[in-house]
Amino acid sequence: MSHAAAESVVMSTAAQNPAKRRVLVIEDEPDMARLVCLHLAELPADVRSEADGLTGLRAAREHGPWDLIVLDLRLPGMGGLDVCRTLRQAGDRVPILMLTARGSELDRVLGLELGADDYLTKPFSVLELAARVRALWRRSGEQTQNPSTDEPAALQRGALQIDRRQRRAWLHGTEVALTVIEFDLLWCFAREPGRAFSRGELLDRVWDTRHEGYEHTVNTHINRLRSKIGAGLIHTVWGRGYRFEEPRAEASS
Repeated sequence: MSHAAAESVVMSTAAQNPAKRRVLVIEDEPDMARLVCLHLAELPADVRSEADGLTGLRAAREHGPWDLIVLDLRLPGMGGLDVCRTLRQAGDRVPILMLTARGSELDRVLGLELGADDYLTKPFSVLELAARVRALWRRSGEQTQNPSTDEPAALQRGALQIDRRQRRAWLHGTEVALTVIEFDLLWCFAREPGRAFSRGELLDRVWDTRHEGYEHTVNTHINRLRSKIGAGLIHTVWGRGYRFEEPRAEASS
């Protein structure tokens, strides 16, 4: 497959099956882009591929909405970190799955801090790719459409309001822009205020995984969540994990 062909690959069209998810793959390696597109199309999904950061960002903005963006961090034109940062700063909450090279720990941490939801380290298996994508869709879509009957539809925790069906949250009446993972973390904590969760328990509940070495991902997402709702609501419990404490109901000064 030529590099030019990889710049704009549409594996299927939304018109053929409007129920399919729409995925944007931003990856400059032609073989990798082709592999990812082929396997996402089998989920099934309508997949478009772009081979550099600038055209990928343009497609993200002009051809959405998207159900997922698969984003390589090492891209020509505009790096994946800058693409992720730009989308999140614009308020785009589309789930983002990063693709990173083995050993690029700093890039992974920066990507998660900028708002990416999950990552895969190259080389990865197609089964792992499909599992991670399905997990993101399960959290972002199926929970909204078919919420569990044993879960409340909304929670009020002091000045914090959380609507599970809409997947939206407000603090002191102002909406807090949350990614898929950030919302699920907040819901998990607010569901049981005062309980200390270990990183392993949060991985089970929010990421649906106990992937080896994934604990630092929990830390990064919690730090990002703290930056949005205030550091005083989620406390570190040394030797255990993290605990949520209700905010005061009165307006902040």
